[in-house]
Amino acid sequence: MSSAFGVENAKVSFSLMHGKLLAMAMTEPRWATLLGLSLLMAAVAAAQPSSTVANDLDHCRVHRVTGFPGSHHFASDFIETIARDPTSTDPDLIFGLTADLSDDVPFADRAMYISKSSDGGATWTEIARLDSRYFDAALGEGIFNGLSVSPGAAYFVVTTQRGAFQVFPRSSGSDTLIKPIPGPRVPASPPKIRIAKRPGDPVRANVVSMTPDEKHLIVGYGYFDLDPKLFSYHNGADGSWIEDGPLPSPPTEMDLLSMQFDDPARPNPGFVYLGTGDQAFLLNLRTKRWSRVEGVGPDSAIHGMSVVGGLHLAACWGIYNPTGPGTVSRVLNASFLLHRSTDETGSNLRTYSIDVDSLRPEREAVSALTGVYTSGDGGRSWTRVSGLPEEEFRTAHFNSDGSILVSGIAGTFLVNPFSEACSPHLKRRARVGR
Repeated sequence: MSSAFGVENAKVSFSLMHGKLLAMAMTEPRWATLLGLSLLMAAVAAAQPSSTVANDLDHCRVHRVTGFPGSHHFASDFIETIARDPTSTDPDLIFGLTADLSDDVPFADRAMYISKSSDGGATWTEIARLDSRYFDAALGEGIFNGLSVSPGAAYFVVTTQRGAFQVFPRSSGSDTLIKPIPGPRVPASPPKIRIAKRPGDPVRANVVSMTPDEKHLIVGYGYFDLDPKLFSYHNGADGSWIEDGPLPSPPTEMDLLSMQFDDPARPNPGFVYLGTGDQAFLLNLRTKRWSRVEGVGPDSAIHGMSVVGGLHLAACWGIYNPTGPGTVSRVLNASFLLHRSTDETGSNLRTYSIDVDSLRPEREAVSALTGVYTSGDGGRSWTRVSGLPEEEFRTAHFNSDGSILVSGIAGTFLVNPFSEACSPHLKRRARVGR
């Protein structure tokens, strides 16, 4: 039930109650007294501050974000991917991909949605819908899909089990226009391991990155088939993406989980960072040679990354901060609160995403299996964000005012852990007179 619907119901209920009390008050004095009390209570309630975003954050409260498209069943309010317009300098203008794939939703009604927020995630507007023809809900959709925004947000690139798609937001009265981007197909020869696809089916697309001049696109492919691929594309005269062919194969058999250009603002980046199910790699786009990111431990699944102020990695298990160009070191001296019930601490945190505040680069936020954690000193010390549901969180994004949008299976929330209201305060005790 939406908040607006609930408020309207409350108004109707109060109006009915008020009408009954008014009729009774005309016949019995005691009902007149009760009517006066009810009107006083209504006036007091009206004077109370509403649960707005600003009010919640100013009082160090977690604010739940609603208003996403879909059924609002299980995980439909979870933003699995947050992306920005590469030509925008506004951190509060963001785009999110959500998936309405609950078992309670009829199969034909299941969909993925692209929504836009101009206020850092407080409110959202649906701008595109992908129906079940463009994804396969039976094969792990809704958690590993990619989203890239074209300059000016004229269109988007979305990756699913059925490949990569160019998605044009609908205008008033028109349907979403969706164009498939050519990619690899499952070969007729037997794959290295058995997969739930037939020869000729599209290979699952995963990571995606577009240059800010819209001239080049890289898309990753593969899904537990021990044969990950990266394909390069250029933009054609009609705006469609034309395949250039595969890039050199990544030096791994594991799935591709995250990807970023070394400088997303440059039209001609020199390198691309790639996070896989076991390691972090670096591809020199001039020489087309792969190398490992120095400092990453063995068997480290790199779920997320940020290149603000250097390469930051969200890994399983741990966080990596930059030590130089293409080099990182793991956070070892932090004692994260892993489970509230047991007060277990340690540095082995299973993280899914990491974001660095571009306006205050000493601030970092990670989403993890056990909650959301923030650092205000460049990753040297960390604090768990309190007040969130006891669930895993997958995405985090810093806004211009320092607040953070976080999202996970339990829903989407705005928090402001660096605000004055959330800072610890010591109150001086008055000296007792003698």
